[in-house]
Amino acid sequence: MKSIRRLFCLAAFFLLSGIPVHAEAASTKPAALADRLSAQPPNAADDETASGQTVYEILLAEVALQRGDVGLAVKAYADLALRTRDPLVMERAIDVAGFARRFDLALDIAHLWLDIAPASERARKMLIGVLVADNRLDELAPHLIRVLESDQTTLPGHLLGLNRMFVRTPNRAAVFRLVDAVCQPFFGIAEAHYAVALAASGAEMGERAKREVRQALELRPEWEQAAMLQAQLLARESRENAIGFMENFLRGNPDARQFRLLFARALIGERRYADARQQFDRLREDSPDDPEIVYSIAMLALQFDDKALAETNLRHFVTLDRVVDRNAAYYFLGQIAEDDKRIDEALARYAQVVSGEQYLAARMRQARLLAKRGKLDEARELLRGAQTEKTEERVQTQIAEVALLREAGRIQEAFDFLEQRLAENPEQPELIYETALLADLLNRVELMEVRLRRLIDLRPDQPQAYNALGYAYADRNERLPEARQLIEKALALAPDDVAILDSMGWVLFRQGDLPGALAYLERSYGKREDPEIAAHLGEVLWTIGRQEDAARLLREMQTKFPSNAVLSETARRLAPR
Repeated sequence: MKSIRRLFCLAAFFLLSGIPVHAEAASTKPAALADRLSAQPPNAADDETASGQTVYEILLAEVALQRGDVGLAVKAYADLALRTRDPLVMERAIDVAGFARRFDLALDIAHLWLDIAPASERARKMLIGVLVADNRLDELAPHLIRVLESDQTTLPGHLLGLNRMFVRTPNRAAVFRLVDAVCQPFFGIAEAHYAVALAASGAEMGERAKREVRQALELRPEWEQAAMLQAQLLARESRENAIGFMENFLRGNPDARQFRLLFARALIGERRYADARQQFDRLREDSPDDPEIVYSIAMLALQFDDKALAETNLRHFVTLDRVVDRNAAYYFLGQIAEDDKRIDEALARYAQVVSGEQYLAARMRQARLLAKRGKLDEARELLRGAQTEKTEERVQTQIAEVALLREAGRIQEAFDFLEQRLAENPEQPELIYETALLADLLNRVELMEVRLRRLIDLRPDQPQAYNALGYAYADRNERLPEARQLIEKALALAPDDVAILDSMGWVLFRQGDLPGALAYLERSYGKREDPEIAAHLGEVLWTIGRQEDAARLLREMQTKFPSNAVLSETARRLAPR
């Protein structure tokens, strides 16, 4: 019922005003409604029988809702609404009809309410909510205009919120037509032009969007929000023109902080890092303790790999009093420390991440660092103690634990652990896939095949199982035509996947297609300098007579990945020192 309360009772007005929707306040309480109608019978002041019947029908409808009999509840409330014509009953009837997705009935009741009380703002807002929920945009304009006209003091804010009402409406052209019609009477207000510009932009009507936002800026030349929209529209056609506009706007409005931040992002996009750094310096000078500015600077600095600047701002960010959530900042500080080999600090930072999107990633990084220090049991306990609410999250920690065991060379233990988890959750695709890979490492080829083919049955549109099975055949130099078919299927599903490109190169090498193998492996290695891809590429280079190139590649990669077994074996066999 909460969802329909949001849809109908407050959809129009609160989305217009930008006030948060609270479902608890959105609907008439059934008990209060019954009390009111009991005290004031609808059509006969002294008719106790009618009053009792009304209360009975309300209770009947509410009990039906509790038991899931929505049809009975809809009928009961619709009958009550038509008979009593009471605003509270009609409001509840619209709620229930919408919950049952009986938009036709909800619309009839909303129209009835407005016919009875044409001056009722509540009735009109409920009607707007129904029209929005039923996607009847062509009927909305006069009602929205009436609501907007009702309070001139809140009009600008309501205009700014207009587009938010239709953020999930896929027909952007229809949304534009509606917003344009609604805003026409208010074109002396900058916010009206801005709303139309936003709707035009969503409908890919670039010229109209630019014209409207220019008019908004003519009415309010210093308006930062409109200037940001104009910069974004200009950037679609010419980043140079957009940057020129931003420079000019900042000359006249040097205190526009969000706009300056947008300008810094644009400069980074153009690789003008020194100029972007100047903008950061200005922002820090003007707003040294603004959490949003400080954090944004840190994130932008990470984008262009200025870890020193990012760390400085993140360290400052976590000390600010007005910060509500520091978890992401602690996570990125941990990453920076880890990259800089400050492992104790990285471990401490990851431990400070106690919730949020980065929580599991922080625990897994923390566990990996502990395992690298020889504290494998402690790392496993950390993963097992992680707070997981969803099955997918538990699976992530289980696979992370398996990765630690595999890296420690404890393959059989990793396999046994994951087999137990798979027995508890036999249809879980990630567990099936990981047990197949471990079976391959244990040379249990038949089990690997069974698991991967099972995964193909479960997820025929996912490339991983096709690729893993095809690569396993190719690596063993057996069933090569089938291996190639499997990898081709994977490649069709994910044509730019680095691992699949490597697999295709390797199966072509096994089949003797050296030019084809070289092309795929160079493409794969160009996307990611992976040690096993390098080993395959080195093998092909050596075979086609480019031994010096192969030896140089293998030496360079061994320096970066000294413990990779595949790379070391290939280098020992092909280019012994």
